[in-house]
Amino acid sequence: MKHVHSLLIKPLMGEYYPTVVRARGVYIYDEQNKRYLDGSSGAVTASLGHAIPELIEAMYEQSQKVSFVYRSQFTSNPAEKLALKLSEWLDAKEEYYSFFVNSGSEATETAMKMAIQHFQEKGYRGKNKILSRWVSYHGITLGALSMSGHVKRRERFVPLLEDSPTLPAPNCFHCSFNKTYPTCKLACASELETAIKRVGKEHIAAFIAEPIVGAAGGVLIPPAGYYQEIKKICQENEILFIADEVMTGLGRTGKMFALDHWDVKPDILTLGKGLSAGYSPIAATLASENVMLPILNGSKSIMSGHTFSANPQSAAIALAVLNYIEKGNLVERVRIMGDYLLTRLKEIENQFPLIENVRGKGLLIGIEFQTCSHGNLTQLVVNIAKEKGLLLYPASAGREGIDGDAIIVSPPFTITKDEIDELIKLLTITLQEVQDQWSGDQ
Repeated sequence: MKHVHSLLIKPLMGEYYPTVVRARGVYIYDEQNKRYLDGSSGAVTASLGHAIPELIEAMYEQSQKVSFVYRSQFTSNPAEKLALKLSEWLDAKEEYYSFFVNSGSEATETAMKMAIQHFQEKGYRGKNKILSRWVSYHGITLGALSMSGHVKRRERFVPLLEDSPTLPAPNCFHCSFNKTYPTCKLACASELETAIKRVGKEHIAAFIAEPIVGAAGGVLIPPAGYYQEIKKICQENEILFIADEVMTGLGRTGKMFALDHWDVKPDILTLGKGLSAGYSPIAATLASENVMLPILNGSKSIMSGHTFSANPQSAAIALAVLNYIEKGNLVERVRIMGDYLLTRLKEIENQFPLIENVRGKGLLIGIEFQTCSHGNLTQLVVNIAKEKGLLLYPASAGREGIDGDAIIVSPPFTITKDEIDELIKLLTITLQEVQDQWSGDQ
């Protein structure tokens, strides 16, 4: 393919990227009219598929009214309704307040600031630290990256970052304690208590975690009881629990929120990606009444803000996305289609020695590969799959998230069984080619 001089900074400069011209449903088409099955929803984002008429209509209708107002001058009906619906969807004993931003990185950084401010307004100005886990990812801004335990993404900026990651991830496949569940007695959760004792609870504002680790670990499912223990330890030490549901929230795992699998409610929750299903940039930080009360009784202002926060155009689209999910009972559909996809992927696991493990919930499934001498096996799989017309999402894997290879399969909620069968066919062809190369390296 001929390379055209471009001034656009792409993920890898000098690499060829096809030019997208249109997309519909689970398919994307480039300028050569080549069709790609979106097996990853982009970056686990386009959760409803492409070119949905109802969402396009919502975009058009709001653009005819007003697309932008500054949040310090106006509120809007779409933003107000969106905040109300998100609180209702959390289905908690208390209401949750929403702070709308533009990306998941901004949402987790806002969560960090809100947690610290919560204690400042209560008079505890020393509680400024955030604890997090290794093999985690919370965003690329400096605050969010400080909380991330993603070694490769941290390494260039370590001198600028806080030392937030302190705990191992709950990785039963590569246990940091070389134990087995349930005889491990949730050692990975108990480690939070050890970390708190070492740092001092008087210095810690919050603990942040992805309910299911995504890109940093290739979809890590914690053992039963893990989050109940985490929440208990946080409460006993007056530390807020932040759930990073940017990737897992709003139906992706077959529950409205991933933490619902364990019947745990966080103090602060972050959303992004699927909040607009990729139709507009928007993310959110949701804080419980308990978190907000000292602020409401004190300064009455969260010390954070962005020019495009809560703009009516993005809010209207996000509201339309939630309504579409609700109307189509898509969370239940994700559970059903996810079970079917996982069953088909387990068949592939038995077919290819290259695959070490397949795991997931709903339509968020990770495939971890055997260690090999080929180099970047993840990128090889992703590249060959793309050549075959299948889009996959790269992920890290292994005990430390730096010594393993994985991909994430996360198609749109609207995918059909026939389209899943097509996905499996394309993935099988891809893995056979990779397997042949891998075998030759051994």
